[in-house]
Amino acid sequence: MLALSAIERRNYELFQNIIAKLLHRNIYHDIIESLVAALEAKDCYTCGHSERVAALTCELAGKLGIKGKELEDIHMAAHLHDIGKIGIPDNILNKSGKLLTDEWECIKTHPKIGFDILNKSNKLKNISDIVLCHHERWDGKGYIQGLSGKNIPLGSRIIAVCDSVDAMTSNRSYRKAMNFNECVNQIRFNKGVMFDPVIADCFLDNAVRFEKVIASFKKNINV
Repeated sequence: MLALSAIERRNYELFQNIIAKLLHRNIYHDIIESLVAALEAKDCYTCGHSERVAALTCELAGKLGIKGKELEDIHMAAHLHDIGKIGIPDNILNKSGKLLTDEWECIKTHPKIGFDILNKSNKLKNISDIVLCHHERWDGKGYIQGLSGKNIPLGSRIIAVCDSVDAMTSNRSYRKAMNFNECVNQIRFNKGVMFDPVIADCFLDNAVRFEKVIASFKKNINV
């Protein structure tokens, strides 16, 4: 075998490093997809919801100028935002009628359960913090910690908008889906209340684009 020059050896090492990172990233995404699939097998509503929220979140975060690892972390947190529901009893999670007070309190624990699951991995700690706070509100009236304003992680604030948009535009057992214009009005009404006003404005300014993203998922699918 011919001896490698210093430059050739350096290039070889760089190539090996790139391959290792790609393999690691593929495994990383495979694990996340497996976790989401496990939840979707348990929760009929979640089926497709996480994927749509992740797509909306990636689009909205990009419009806000977020890029690189921060964008990747927020995108993956969106995929996993409801993973804690895997720890909620089936009879509560899939109940068709109105939840009782204690049942609702149980549902509200899912961000903490998700945090506990993800926080066990050093690689997922940033993502776990975003998941923990995705039901916090700009005005401090959310859960679990009652955080407000910019004390809420940026990724959580973005997911909060996208999660609400998908929920409003999806059929549920207790109500029909809103049309997109009604959804836009709700985001506008709750700007600075439930939602970060800057993020809400970004959504509103790009509403036509987000309507297309939603339509691309829901075409030929009754959600």
